[in-house]
Amino acid sequence: MMANLKPSDRILCALDTINVDEATALAKSLGPHVGGVKLGLEFFGANGPEGFKQVAKAANNIFLDLKLHDIPNTVAKAVRSLMPLRPGIMTIHTAGGPAMMAAAADAATEAAENVGCVRPIMVGVTILTSLDDQDLEAVGYQNKVSDQVVRMARLAFENGLD
Repeated sequence: MMANLKPSDRILCALDTINVDEATALAKSLGPHVGGVKLGLEFFGANGPEGFKQVAKAANNIFLDLKLHDIPNTVAKAVRSLMPLRPGIMTIHTAGGPAMMAAAADAATEAAENVGCVRPIMVGVTILTSLDDQDLEAVGYQNKVSDQVVRMARLAFENGLD
């Protein structure tokens, strides 16, 4: 699938603003040049589903980067509740464990069928880019960042994430 995409289609631009009008204008102007836009936690927290819907009118693909992390049932319900927005990509934290990742992946598939849309690409966030080896050690991880990223990515793939 990726091989058939133009290089510009592989680029997603982060709209790091909480202003709906600004995000919508950016999405509209960037539309012909990128494969989609990313809306993060700050935007969604400030504007919720209505803000998302406004930007979606101007963007053909939205990466909803909320990095969901909770017990499996709660994350599955959150994924289901977000599916009517039809995000192209969603994120969850892999630190939630195998059951949470599987629940999120299953919920995305089921909810997409129920809503009648394409299942979003479910991305597992392994280690935040702000963390280094010392940070991981401080919270109890015994691997270096590079090793932990690979470990969590494998676990994500094994549990249905993309």
